[in-house]
Amino acid sequence: MTDEVQAPAQEPTPRPHAGDVGIVAPRDYVHPAPFTFRSGQTLPGFTLRYETYGELNATRDNAVLVCHALSGDHHCAGRHAESDPKPGWWNNLIGPGKAVDTRRFYVVCANVLGGCQGSTGPSSTNPATGHPYGIRFPFVTVPDMVNAQKLLLDHLGVSELHAVIGGSMGGMTAMMFAIEYPLFTKRQIIMASTARESAQAIAFNEVGRQAIMQDPAWNNGDYPREGGPRVGLAIARMMAHITYLSDAGMDRKFGRRKRESAGGEAYTFDAQFEVESYLRHQGQSFINRFDANSYLYITRAIDQFDPARAAGSLEQAFAPVQAESLVVGFTSDWLFPPEQNRDIALALLRAGKRASYAELSTDLGHDSFLLESDELYSLVQGFLERNETYVFDFAI
Repeated sequence: MTDEVQAPAQEPTPRPHAGDVGIVAPRDYVHPAPFTFRSGQTLPGFTLRYETYGELNATRDNAVLVCHALSGDHHCAGRHAESDPKPGWWNNLIGPGKAVDTRRFYVVCANVLGGCQGSTGPSSTNPATGHPYGIRFPFVTVPDMVNAQKLLLDHLGVSELHAVIGGSMGGMTAMMFAIEYPLFTKRQIIMASTARESAQAIAFNEVGRQAIMQDPAWNNGDYPREGGPRVGLAIARMMAHITYLSDAGMDRKFGRRKRESAGGEAYTFDAQFEVESYLRHQGQSFINRFDANSYLYITRAIDQFDPARAAGSLEQAFAPVQAESLVVGFTSDWLFPPEQNRDIALALLRAGKRASYAELSTDLGHDSFLLESDELYSLVQGFLERNETYVFDFAI
C-alpha cells in the first residue's frame, strides 16, 4: 500500500492573485423549536454563531461547510476589524484565489452546539432558571453538532453541500455529515482525524478534565462567567497543546533555550525555558476566550465518537455515504497518527465508496493541517475544483 495520491490528470486552475475575504461579521442563527439530543435530553431552542464568505449560487449547491476543531470557533477567515491583528484560524486556506476559493464557493463555518463563542452551550443562560446551564446542559455528541448545523444550512437555503471539510474534531464532524446526510453531502475532506480515539488520546482528555474539575473554583460547574477554574483550564490547555505539536517541531522552535530574564541557573520554579514560557502563554490566552464547562463537554463528545460501535464496523457505518472522500494524514501527528487516517480511507474503500488518501511529511505535529503548506493547498483545491474526469486514486 502506498500513501500517495497520484497526480491529477488535470491541474487545478492557477490562483496567482490570492487575497483575504476582508472584514467579516459573525451572525446568529436562532432555532426557536425544541431540539432533542442523542441522549434524549432537550433544549427549548438554541443559537449557533456563524460566519459566511462568498455568495450562494442560483442553484444553492456551491456551499462548503468548514468544521472547527476542539478549541476553534466560527471565525475561520478574514478579520473582524481593520485593526484586528489576528485573522480567522484558517485564513491561509480560505479566500479569493485560495484553496477554498470564495469567488467560487459559499463558505459557512459555525461554532458548534455546546461551544462558548456565541453558540448555545453550558455558559448560556437557562431560560428556566435565569442562570447558566453549567453541567445541567445536555450531553452533546458529534451527531448533535451535525444535526444543529444542518438546521443552520437549511435556514441559509443551501440545497446541498459541495463539500464539508475539517481537521481533528472537524474531521469527525465532516465524517458524520457524510453518514447522516448522504444525499446532501457531495464531498468530504477529513484531515488529521480519527474514526475513534485511542486510549492514549482519551487519557490526555481525562487529565485535562480532571485539572478543571479538581480546581476548587470549578464548584461542580457553577461559577460566574468572568471566573471559574482558570488555573485548571490553563493547565488543561497547556497539556493538550503539547499533543498538538511534535518533538522535532518543539526542539526546532525552542530547544533548551532559556529566557533572557531567567538569569542563568537560577533555582526557582519561575519559567526559565522558552518552552515553559510559551505553554504558560498558551494557557493564559486560552482562559480568556474559552469556557471550562464547554471544554469538558466537547472533549467528552470527542471521546465518545465511534460510528463503528453502533453499526458493527466502520465499513457498515460508511454504508450510507455517497460523498467522494479525501483523507489527509500527517507523518508527525502522534495524537491522531497517519494510520488512523489511513484506516478511514480504507474503510470507505471497503464499503465501496470513492476515497483517496494523502500523507504529508511534516514535523509540525497534529496542528499541521492549520499551518502553511503548499502541498495541502494543492490537494484541497484540486479535490474541490476537479471536474468529473479528474480522479484521485488510492493505490493499494
